[in-house]
Amino acid sequence: MAATPTSATTRPPGVGAPDRPAWHCVTVSETVTDLPQQPSGWINLPEIAERFDIPVTKVHQMIREGALLAVRRAGVLYVPAELVAGRNVIKHLPGVLTLLRDAGYSDEEALRWLYSPDDTLPGIPAVALDGNGATEVKRRAQALGF
Repeated sequence: MAATPTSATTRPPGVGAPDRPAWHCVTVSETVTDLPQQPSGWINLPEIAERFDIPVTKVHQMIREGALLAVRRAGVLYVPAELVAGRNVIKHLPGVLTLLRDAGYSDEEALRWLYSPDDTLPGIPAVALDGNGATEVKRRAQALGF
């Protein structure tokens, strides 16, 4: 007997995977080549798992839950280097990603925003998040929702 679609499994075209409810979308940008400023480097998921000393499935979970952004480049998932600090995701990144999503930004738009130069910050928001500019970056992300 086939399951009847319910409100949890119906979704607009292109949202979520066909075998998952709409609310369980995988947040991976297929390609982002037009960033205003390119990241200093890209880290693949197995390397992040090794740095964090966690299984790679946990890194996938962090992406699904919105704590981390990933981009598919040449078929492989990568995370911009500035979003990872040592053995952790930079402290304020998950909160800023939530604010940007609440403001209606897609993951690709959020990545563009994080890598857009801002003269009033020390460089770009992605770098400022890992320093003294984190509070200002969070304020600006919050203001985007209004």
